[in-house]
Amino acid sequence: MAPVTSTLGLVIALSLGVFGFSPDTSGRAVAKPPAGPGVAAARVQGSVEIDGRLSEPAWAAAEPFTEFQQRSPHEGAPATLRTEVRVLYDDDAIYVGARLLDTAPDSILARLARRDDSISSDLFTLYLDPFHDRRSGYYFKINAAGTLYDGTLSNDVDKDKSWDGVWSGAARVDEQGWTAEMRIPYSQLRFQRNDRQVWGIDFGREIPRRREDDYAAYPRRKESSFVSRFPDLVGIESIAPPRSIELMPYVTSKGEDLRHDPGDPFHSGWRLRPNAGGDLRMGVGSHMTLNATANPDFGQVEVDPSVVNLTDVETSLDEKRPFFVEGVSAFEFGRQGAGDYWDYDWDDPVFFYSRRIGREPEGKIPSSDFEDVPPATRILGAAKLIGRTAGGWNVGTLHAVTDRETARLSKDGRTWRSEIEPRAYYGVTRLQRALGGGRAGIGLLGTATARSFDEPALRSQFDHAALMGGVDGWLTLDRDGTWVLSGWSAMSRVEGDRARMIKLQQGSTHYFQRRDASHVEVDSSLTQLTGYGSRYWINKQKGATLFNAAIGFLTPEFEVNDLGYQTRSDLVNGHIGTGYKWTRPTRSRRYQSLKVATFGTFDYGGNLTKQGQQVLGYTEFNNGYAWDYYASYNPQTLNNRRTRGGPLTLNPRQWYLGSDFNTDSQKRLYYYLSASGGRSESGAWSLHVSPGMEWRPTGALTIKVGPSYEHVEDDAQYVDTQKDTTAIETYGQRYLFATVQQNTVSASLRLNWAFTPTLSLQTYVQPFVSTADYFDFKALIRPRSYAFAPAPYSGDNPDFTVRSLKGSAVMRWEYRPGSALFLIWTQKRSDSEPIGVFDLGQVRERLGLARPENVLMAKLSYYFTP
Repeated sequence: MAPVTSTLGLVIALSLGVFGFSPDTSGRAVAKPPAGPGVAAARVQGSVEIDGRLSEPAWAAAEPFTEFQQRSPHEGAPATLRTEVRVLYDDDAIYVGARLLDTAPDSILARLARRDDSISSDLFTLYLDPFHDRRSGYYFKINAAGTLYDGTLSNDVDKDKSWDGVWSGAARVDEQGWTAEMRIPYSQLRFQRNDRQVWGIDFGREIPRRREDDYAAYPRRKESSFVSRFPDLVGIESIAPPRSIELMPYVTSKGEDLRHDPGDPFHSGWRLRPNAGGDLRMGVGSHMTLNATANPDFGQVEVDPSVVNLTDVETSLDEKRPFFVEGVSAFEFGRQGAGDYWDYDWDDPVFFYSRRIGREPEGKIPSSDFEDVPPATRILGAAKLIGRTAGGWNVGTLHAVTDRETARLSKDGRTWRSEIEPRAYYGVTRLQRALGGGRAGIGLLGTATARSFDEPALRSQFDHAALMGGVDGWLTLDRDGTWVLSGWSAMSRVEGDRARMIKLQQGSTHYFQRRDASHVEVDSSLTQLTGYGSRYWINKQKGATLFNAAIGFLTPEFEVNDLGYQTRSDLVNGHIGTGYKWTRPTRSRRYQSLKVATFGTFDYGGNLTKQGQQVLGYTEFNNGYAWDYYASYNPQTLNNRRTRGGPLTLNPRQWYLGSDFNTDSQKRLYYYLSASGGRSESGAWSLHVSPGMEWRPTGALTIKVGPSYEHVEDDAQYVDTQKDTTAIETYGQRYLFATVQQNTVSASLRLNWAFTPTLSLQTYVQPFVSTADYFDFKALIRPRSYAFAPAPYSGDNPDFTVRSLKGSAVMRWEYRPGSALFLIWTQKRSDSEPIGVFDLGQVRERLGLARPENVLMAKLSYYFTP
């Protein structure tokens, strides 16, 4: 372990040297001058009821803030409608009241939606930077119908809507316009213990019918700054950060009717599963918040979409579970400090991919007649601590333990259990600190995974332990903040027995068994694998001219998939790009940008595996329409993945085009269209088309329809590798390929109905069908070529047709702040057959005959503070 520790220390030391950090003994970043006039808060005299009326005498004691400017359509111009905002406070909370005057009150868009669901409506937003670090904070929104939105701010310009605070707000439309009223308890905020508080504050107003966004301090289009421009909030005195404890126990009842075969001893009909658990949120000191969950249940989360994946890359799934979604920005790594990051043929490894926690069990299931396999690994408990130290470090740490899982099996009348997932610990810790008023910063990230095995056979199927450590940061290179250097460096270490390490080296992330690769080979004696990775960007932050360049590498041994998501290693990649943005509106457009870039990727053997040039453009029109487009060209290069661990092949020249277009999203009915396609000089081609529409027939009902069609014709789809002693040029192996025609049709159908700001119904339906027809089987003739010879194939028929229909309905009632009742129904139907004929006419009939799987669930949670 000593060599690993010393190497990681060297990586950190080199990064510190690159950024030129110096000690900052003040304990916090130096604040920049506020961008506009300050806001004064007044102490509440009497009481304030959050009803949206602003009728209490207490509001008259606060001085109104009225100086708003447009960000759009005319950047910097005075707001066209007057807005008056007042701020009050008491010992427990801050209050904000806004009078949003309007010359046409009957034209105000007041549309109901479920909390945090984006919908076109008149909006008022409060932005707060209570810690006054000029880089982070919170936002609280309310629309004219009373729908609430909230989230966190980070990295000066980033927003994260995953955080759900417990606060109250109300709105009303009247003959003068509309009013908004908010109460935010101090228990939801982090701030310093000072007799006199100075916070950052900003206000925003959206007027959809005018396509106008107004701010007290607006984010400029030609700069990458927002929180750092907030005016100061003054006048708050003699308050203290509370040390509150918030508890939310829950109970659930779930009924399942799963598809099963006759004679199945494990499934015979409906099965009832009661459950209980709870969440805790507690202030730790004045700057930290602890969140913990015991036996969590995420039954209210929307099901994952269907997908058919013919590549050697794992499908990445979005995180939707509230405990792991909330506060996820605290763990972001590698892309801090700059306002824009460009990438071409480069995907940063996701160092913390929370879908690994509670995933589907991955152990090998023994042969049996019947089986009962848990759909997910049970999370015994998880806790996270997020906040800021007294020394100025932003901290995020999360730890979770998942249970050992077994499958119940039956064969020839005998039943038994087999372990298919070991007990596991997962942990991640993130530290970050801004220096010099945000002109520089330094961060650290560490992740750890450890597994405990009861079943010896699982030791060759799973990594025993995994560690990752990294450092990131940024440095402003000039006085006015135009140029920023940022990036990260990391080290990974994976441990396991020899059989497991052989599988890891041969897996799709590494392919060490490549016979013509002199820089890698499978080492059967290894019990650990250590690798390194790094990526650095230089970005122009201000002005109409754009510039971005980057270089990065992942060594062949780099591996973070135990708690991260990584598709490949063994690469060195770089790009350089420029562009221009037009921010001054014309008669037809509001904004436009154009980018051009060139890039290249090599492996550690010096092989050029990808190269290309790309043009990207984006235009916002004055009528609310928007259009973006791209075109790219990839010249001939080499491919080190097509043979799945075999020799190099050639990448023929390729051309790609793509475009997205949408009409005015402020309208009750709007449309969008996404289309992309590509072609290779070998004749392979692809086309993807996704039209869609969103209709709001009433202020509370939204209907979204998004069909999709994709056609892929690949003339070199990998099929199999077979031993053949006569295949001398391909090292005694015959690499079989085929031409495949794959057609996929799917749709996303959503109906969202908000009955009140706290009562809503969400429904989701996804029909899906995908077919693949394999023909023209052939074998690779020689390495570093795209030459094939016809070859017989006697293996299993790879043709397929997959059909499925997934649906869910979720009724949510927030019967008091922080407390909710969920009623959930989900259904899934699926069907498959080994034919590759694309026939949509059979979909309805086949799925109608398929036996549905139904799940009904009720979940009740109750929020309280003891």
